[in-house]
Amino acid sequence: MLDWTTACPDWEDRIVERRGLIPFAPLFPEQADDALSVFKSLRVVDLPGQPTFGEVSEQWVLDFVAAIFGANDPDTGNQLISEFFLAISKKNTKSTLAAGIMLTALIVNWRHEEELLILAPTIEVAGNSFKPAAAMVRADPELDALLHVQDHLRTITHRTTKAALKVVAADTDTVSGKKSGRILIDELWVFGKRANADAMLREATGGLVSRPEGFIIYLTTQSDAPPAGVFRDKLDYARGVRDGEIEDKQFLPVIYEFPKAMLDDDAFLRPENFYVTNPNMGRSVSRDWLEREMGKELAKDASTRATFFAKHLNVEIGMNLRANRWTGADFWDARKEPGLDLDELLRRCEVAAVGIDGGGLDDLFGLSVIGREVETRNWLAWSHAWCHRGVLERRKSIASRLRDFEREGSLTIVGDDLEDISQIVDTIMRVKQAGILGCVGVDPAGLGSLIEAMAEIEVTQESGLLLGVSQGIWMMNAIKTAERKLANGTLRHDGSALMSWCVGNIKIEPTATAIRATKANAGDAKIDPAMALFDAVQVMSKNPEPQREAEYQVHFV
Repeated sequence: MLDWTTACPDWEDRIVERRGLIPFAPLFPEQADDALSVFKSLRVVDLPGQPTFGEVSEQWVLDFVAAIFGANDPDTGNQLISEFFLAISKKNTKSTLAAGIMLTALIVNWRHEEELLILAPTIEVAGNSFKPAAAMVRADPELDALLHVQDHLRTITHRTTKAALKVVAADTDTVSGKKSGRILIDELWVFGKRANADAMLREATGGLVSRPEGFIIYLTTQSDAPPAGVFRDKLDYARGVRDGEIEDKQFLPVIYEFPKAMLDDDAFLRPENFYVTNPNMGRSVSRDWLEREMGKELAKDASTRATFFAKHLNVEIGMNLRANRWTGADFWDARKEPGLDLDELLRRCEVAAVGIDGGGLDDLFGLSVIGREVETRNWLAWSHAWCHRGVLERRKSIASRLRDFEREGSLTIVGDDLEDISQIVDTIMRVKQAGILGCVGVDPAGLGSLIEAMAEIEVTQESGLLLGVSQGIWMMNAIKTAERKLANGTLRHDGSALMSWCVGNIKIEPTATAIRATKANAGDAKIDPAMALFDAVQVMSKNPEPQREAEYQVHFV
């Protein structure tokens, strides 16, 4: 019986030492060798002299190809490893590799009338895979006689088996009804931005149910924004399998990314370390070019660095690094406290302030609770948001991200019954019943129904438990207080992806005498939960005492 693992817990040592990231030899060496003989004979037409893959490929390429085709049991025809995930920096021959792998699969395929599929997010990306595949066929007279290329259909057909390799652009071509047995998904990060991507990929890969010899390959660079949707899900899963946290022998992750220590001490910025996420350095990737471009980025402001790091160094984008970002964003990730939920906050704190912002049907309804810890007097923040389901249709560019937050548990999507207000009131009531409610700070505009609902639990201006927090430049004190406390570590938070996104969306606009916080991009860049945090900071800055110990004076801050 074969026994193997796709986990690679020592990947950090391997990647720095330039060793392979696949922790096992091909399960069936003869199958791997047969496929490699085909793959290595294919010509890379856009290189000088049109060399073959065998002449120009680094070992990591050959290992990846061998792992794919060497996982097919020749006795049963079953593919024992059926999912492959490769994340790598831009220009490391990813699209050409996709063409070579799928052309090899077409040639070694035994099933007649089979459909093989490369699914790309756009026509341009589809062309990046189809054109080199077609060129490989035309560069070899033997292949040209065996395979029929139809450029207008982006299809290559095996003349004997009638099996066909199709390259499909998801933005123009339908994937419904596909019965593909071998599938390659190119640039998965782009699919992560699409609200319907999960359903689309399920439809495209449905043919594997009746194709035990089939496989799926996901190829991607890092996203130009914080990972979302199907890309976020698959990336997290791949890391979990690689690190040994998830056991899945049928899923092989190969992720070229920097070890955490190299990110923490900025070692990834040094040119001598560029090879870590660019295993094709010296072939399809020029170190001189990367070094020169890095110098340009470091000489400019931070507005474009994140995209450069993501694409050419495979560094995941966490926070928005625009020049006009909120300064507190630079410290946000470092102040996460795992396990900090509302119950934990209520248990550890002597007083709490609640901030609320938003509420329109095109906005998020944000709530933040900041508690003052008994022992340290540090501020602990927990946040949640609500949105109407119509936002998913009106703002399709962020729909997949909102679904991610819903799965995380930091966002609740409500229907036309608008249960958000009742749930917000229930949350405030939990703080009140814990005996630590200091006050609730709200943006006074447009929250009439919420004010009425809070009156039912005696949270009113008359009781001293409700404050109207002036907005605009009047929030400057809260903005600066929050960033100072984040910088010195006395404000810690629950670490939700929701708040990381909202904090990254904040744009700081200077006026003649003050500053104000606004959205980086109107419409899609939501910041309501972050503004709710500032409302709570404004209240906590007044050093409130819990309701059981003090009487309150009604005032606006």
